[in-house]
Amino acid sequence: MASNKSLHAAKKTKKDEFYTRREDIENELSHYADHFRNKVVYCNCDDPVTSEFWQFFMRNFRPWGLKKLIATHYEPDEKNYAYMLEISEDTNGDGVVDWRDEPTITQIPCNGDFRSAACIELLKQADIVVTNPPFSLFREYVTQLMEYEKKFVIIGPQNAITYKEIFPLLMNDKMWLGYGFNHGDAYFRVPAESTGDYAAGVYNPETGLVHFRNCTWYTNLDIPKRHVRMDLRGNYYVGHEENYPKYDNYTAIEVSRIADIPYDYDGAMGVPLTFMTAYNPDQFEILGATESEGKGFSNGLWIVESKIAQGMIHGKRVYKRIFIRRK
Repeated sequence: MASNKSLHAAKKTKKDEFYTRREDIENELSHYADHFRNKVVYCNCDDPVTSEFWQFFMRNFRPWGLKKLIATHYEPDEKNYAYMLEISEDTNGDGVVDWRDEPTITQIPCNGDFRSAACIELLKQADIVVTNPPFSLFREYVTQLMEYEKKFVIIGPQNAITYKEIFPLLMNDKMWLGYGFNHGDAYFRVPAESTGDYAAGVYNPETGLVHFRNCTWYTNLDIPKRHVRMDLRGNYYVGHEENYPKYDNYTAIEVSRIADIPYDYDGAMGVPLTFMTAYNPDQFEILGATESEGKGFSNGLWIVESKIAQGMIHGKRVYKRIFIRRK
């Protein structure tokens, strides 16, 4: 019989299980094909029996020229296994690389937790990691990818932009947002036993999907989207200062919509988190974020004497803001 600890772990895992749809994977990864040639891809939160990530890379293994595909997943109460699919070596010296149609199933001495020694050894083999990791462990997951200097395309909560472990990576151009879900609408399949955990309107019993507006894709692979310049023509600060009030407690102006970023203002501006979806490091510099998101994030823009870390305008608090400046 499983221990109480194992049962609690299993329950927590079920709440972290969001199965990504085929169409969403295809829509995002279609922009990255050139990065995958002759690369080892590791899906370390994916059961190949059910994972659309595994199926996607199976379909595209030869067209994209992958070298090797590996997948592992978490099972709280039993030993796990790794699926591996690869191009075999040219063993007969005829210059023809043979193709293994069936994946190799290899037992691994752990339960598939991405933090386990066995999974870390597989991670070391990988060039690119692609998956939908547990949101509750997102900080730890990204920290591990950075520690082992891995390239990645992963799904995560949009609010992770302001996590103290994540924001410095975004600010220093060590990771950025991908193309994102269509119109910002993310739909996931969930285990049947967890459907009752969601509020009305989030889970749709007809489709079997949950709907979130607070998820996005993160990557550190360079993509054309990063270099598209935002058109600021027609937005002017001079003569329209009333549209850009100054914060009571930050030395910056408020820009409540990224579409309204002024063309003629060179100082610090506070913008919504959605700015990161359009961030071009050649056009803008990220200065920091509101102090409430992590001590030291505002890089001196916060007026400490105010004693209020969240942005304020005429005494009213505004939601989380990122501070930027035009280059």
